[in-house]
Amino acid sequence: MAQRAATPPEDEGMTLMEHLAELRDRLLKSVVALAIGVGIGLLLSEQILKILLGPYGLSKQLLVTNPLSPVTNVFVVSVTVGAILALPFILYQILAFVFPGLLPHEKRWVLIGLPFGFGLFLLGAAFAFFVMLPAAISFLTNIFPSVFTVALTPDDYIPFVAGVMFWMGVAFEMPLIVFVLAKANVINARVLRRQWRWAIIIIALLAALITPTPDPINMSIVMLPLLLLYLFSIFLAALARRNATIPAMLDPEEKVREA
Repeated sequence: MAQRAATPPEDEGMTLMEHLAELRDRLLKSVVALAIGVGIGLLLSEQILKILLGPYGLSKQLLVTNPLSPVTNVFVVSVTVGAILALPFILYQILAFVFPGLLPHEKRWVLIGLPFGFGLFLLGAAFAFFVMLPAAISFLTNIFPSVFTVALTPDDYIPFVAGVMFWMGVAFEMPLIVFVLAKANVINARVLRRQWRWAIIIIALLAALITPTPDPINMSIVMLPLLLLYLFSIFLAALARRNATIPAMLDPEEKVREA
């Protein structure tokens, strides 16, 4: 608190109305960026839908049973792509608004954490698309082929693929979440090392929720990268606690540097 008081915000001369006007302008710019992104997504929607067919089979097509289904799915894909394309610009607007009130070291960690977290999310989504989904969909669509004739609809297939990719991307945020908790004096590397058994159980439950199939092979495909990310999280927690002056809440006996 003393450090923050000794470092006055760069925009302390701005009035409340000026802050609100700046917030309005940045929100408007973000909405315009989102609209442009949605327009680009609409132009590329056919190519993107074909890419999403990859785990199912590029030579296959989805069965339409509702006349509104094609329009609905094209719109959903366009908005999703537009949000992804506009996200860097929207994040920039958010940072430009809050940065004047942050301390220099806080700015540094934000600039490092945002691209790192975004990269982890993309890595998780890519893992789901290229590794997990092909195996899962192959398993699900080849159960007793002499009995079941599989014809997937876009209303079922696209949300299914998007949902698995999204939650796998969120799961890959574990190292960043651990780093933030370590910086916030909640946990440390020693706590994570001691609780490895619980970590395995939680990761197994998480893998079971994300995995769309009940077989242990696909579940193991999800568990392996999450276990590796847990090990990486231990390293990041140790890095975050390197110059800590306050013991972690979950480890009051932690040896820290004197303030």
